[in-house]
Amino acid sequence: MERWYAPPSLATWLLVPLALVYGLIIRAWHLAFDLGWRRAVRIEGAYVISVGNLVVGGSGKTPVVIHLARQALAQGHRVAVLSRGYGRRSAAVRSFTSAALPPVEEVGDEPRLIARRCPGVTVWVGPRRVDLARKAVAAGATVLILDDGFQHRQLARDVDLLVDAGLGNGWMLPAGPLREPASGRRRATHVWGRDGRPGDFEARHRITGVRAPEGMLLGRDALSGREVVLLLGLARPQLVREAVTQLGAVVRAVHAFADHHLFTPAEVAAARAAATNAWLLTTEKDAERLPEGTAHVLVLDVDVTRGVLLSPRP
Repeated sequence: MERWYAPPSLATWLLVPLALVYGLIIRAWHLAFDLGWRRAVRIEGAYVISVGNLVVGGSGKTPVVIHLARQALAQGHRVAVLSRGYGRRSAAVRSFTSAALPPVEEVGDEPRLIARRCPGVTVWVGPRRVDLARKAVAAGATVLILDDGFQHRQLARDVDLLVDAGLGNGWMLPAGPLREPASGRRRATHVWGRDGRPGDFEARHRITGVRAPEGMLLGRDALSGREVVLLLGLARPQLVREAVTQLGAVVRAVHAFADHHLFTPAEVAAARAAATNAWLLTTEKDAERLPEGTAHVLVLDVDVTRGVLLSPRP
């Protein structure tokens, strides 16, 4: 996916015809809702916040969902997060909390991370978000946070929060990272400006510390002067490399895999061998996909440093 953020190559131009066809299909889909030919389903009894973006992967939606879920909990709401569970190997509907995390293969890495970071929040995973919303409200939820929901227009929402992560090379899939035309930004009720991008909320995603296997948290300053090896399965691993480099780390090697990749013991062993006399680092999302019992891998904690929850209606 990094190629979508570089100058267009020959491969990009060869994919442009497919991107144009895809764009026509997506425009027709959204036009059906805009003209009222298709209608979103309103779920009574809950305030619905959608968090999404225009591009595929690497936009920082998950930290925003975690941030908003924690703030809603702090305000006394009963919070449910609804997710498709991208990358999982099951189509079954699952609900869970941090008290009992299902295997990542069953629910996906991001839902597990959200539940782990938000004790008290119930995470619902399934293929149909409207059905999940009904089940969550029946179970007592008063605030629903729709993870990766900007293009999911079947479920009506009170807030359509767009996380602005840029447009890449400006082309739609498969020539570029756009899921829909950039004009879709007008649909957002609010824009979350990331890392200097303008928006209704301007917040920073930043590494806040390094977590050791035994649970000890080291400050972000601990990376200064450290040699590190990165083990990543993300859409845009270069962003992680840049972030740790800015904190003074010396990146010896990057073992990068596809987004949502389930690491094998052999892959972890290879990265660990490359990290002799260096720190082996991964992200929180990637840590969910490490083989059970993996040791000696440090985890980068990432949080949103500013931002406010839009107050639900009474």
